[in-house]
Amino acid sequence: MRIKIVILMFILATLNTTLFAKIVKPIGITKFEIINPSTNTEYVRDLKGQEFIVVSVREAGSDGRFYAVDRDGVVWWTGVITSGADDFKTPSGIYTVLRKQRYHMSNKYPDEDGVNNMDFSIFFTNQGHALHMGSVSWMSHGCIHIAPKDIPVIFHWAKIGDTKVVITRKTFMPYAKGYLMKFGFR
Repeated sequence: MRIKIVILMFILATLNTTLFAKIVKPIGITKFEIINPSTNTEYVRDLKGQEFIVVSVREAGSDGRFYAVDRDGVVWWTGVITSGADDFKTPSGIYTVLRKQRYHMSNKYPDEDGVNNMDFSIFFTNQGHALHMGSVSWMSHGCIHIAPKDIPVIFHWAKIGDTKVVITRKTFMPYAKGYLMKFGFR
């Protein structure tokens, strides 16, 4: 039994390492350089013609914001976010929206008051990572908290199996700034 636990812990540690191994670097409004140091590979992914949400997590060198980008490459909505705390980092990568759930209680971190704590959930990994309504004042267990005024807009816009979610630890603002000023975001 003890050896099974050790093996399971090793597998989980390995999975956790590979989950965060990718570096996603914006190089244009729809283009992202993907670098995987563990395999020494890199390539460019262009999301031109697709709807996507860029999340620049709240860490040094990033914005702590999300950006909704339409099929024409126009940034049409933005808002502040919080992401995973140091022990629960949100995984970098480009994902597809897997499912959405209007009312949801976290299975792993349920609210002790019995209140739904992940309303307007947009799930993007099979490990339970989601964009959802939450406080943008404190860090999460790995999900992306979006303010109550912004998440309903994104929730209704995002399409299961179609909309992409880009998680980066780099700034996206240089590419979004012109659109945001045009639409009156400050």
